[in-house]
Amino acid sequence: MPTDADSRSARASGRTPTETAPPPRERKPPRVMRRLAGVGIFLLVLGLLFLLPWWTLFGSGTDWPVPVFVTGTVVFVGALVAFPFLMFTGHARRSDRAARIADAMLGVVWVLFTWSVLGGLAHLLLIGLGVGGAERARVVACTVAAISAALLAWGHYEAMRVPRVRQLDVPLARLGAGLDGTRVVVLADTHYGPIDRAAWSARVTEAVNLLDADVVVHAGDIADGTPAQRREQSAPLGAVQARLARVYVTGNHEYLGGAQGWLDRMTDLGWEALHNRHIVVERGGDRLVLAGVDDVTAHHSGLAGHHADLDGALAGADPGLPVLLVAHQPKYVPQAAAAGIDLQISGHTHGGQIWPFGLLVRLDQPVVQGLSRHGERTLLYTSRGTGFWGPPFRVLAPSEITLLTLRAVT
Repeated sequence: MPTDADSRSARASGRTPTETAPPPRERKPPRVMRRLAGVGIFLLVLGLLFLLPWWTLFGSGTDWPVPVFVTGTVVFVGALVAFPFLMFTGHARRSDRAARIADAMLGVVWVLFTWSVLGGLAHLLLIGLGVGGAERARVVACTVAAISAALLAWGHYEAMRVPRVRQLDVPLARLGAGLDGTRVVVLADTHYGPIDRAAWSARVTEAVNLLDADVVVHAGDIADGTPAQRREQSAPLGAVQARLARVYVTGNHEYLGGAQGWLDRMTDLGWEALHNRHIVVERGGDRLVLAGVDDVTAHHSGLAGHHADLDGALAGADPGLPVLLVAHQPKYVPQAAAAGIDLQISGHTHGGQIWPFGLLVRLDQPVVQGLSRHGERTLLYTSRGTGFWGPPFRVLAPSEITLLTLRAVT
């Protein structure tokens, strides 16, 4: 039974005596606390990336002469302190010089971290076997340094070269006989950025034009930066040749540098911007739908009309025709499979770019690279990418220009 005090309290709050007060709302952590937690995690990861290589090379019982130890320590501490400032200046403030230094540092420390982990495991194994004695730590340190240096030199060459052409046949059950042999050339993740690669872009265009393409696809992440910043690097795309169509969709990086500007830029260069739309091409009396959707992150951009809209992209298309869908990220394939898409072409993963990062990519994407089947009808081709993001290195994940030859299933 409510007491008189309860009744007076209830009347004061506007409730009847039998009503109970609503449970208190669960308070979310203040935004400043979430940001501090994010900064803390970032600093922890950053510290581990630099600390483990330093320990392997200089602090794990190597007993180097004092000048070597001091010099190595100063280099690592200086890099650790400078890195976040260079990254912020380079990518948030758009300073290409700072970005080049920061990106190179990230690649170097990632390779050193990876091989320091493997070196540490080898060191423990040698201790368990009683092999190596007093020189064991130095041998491990020198081996880690030598392997890392070799991989970085090779990886930089692989990143900066014109990609090799990767060719494969893609059988599509609904493809008409007239479309059998259609040649689709795929570019993805060119990432024109802080390193001026205008000459590289021109050589890529020359390589594409040697492939006698019917259709050329750019699957997104064209650049890091605005169209004005990357005008010279993107200009050679205007000379790409294709008999039927050149089509382009946005990737997630366009939404960091003006996605609508990049759609306009590609249109000016003569490409069909598949901004949640489709076109139909014909060959040998048979027709193929070329559809494209915005990147799955587009709805976070705040740009009106930018979001991945497959229904919009296919609106008005003949449902009996085969469909080639361009969607930047492989993880869009469940939607494609549900809609009965014949072939989805994607990029985004870079094949991992620097081993073993591909293992982490698998946590976010269903496929890292290559041709895969999803559901009864849908095939997905995931390009390893034509360029590179950030660190100018590709280690055990070579870039590619892809030639897909579509085959009718008889």
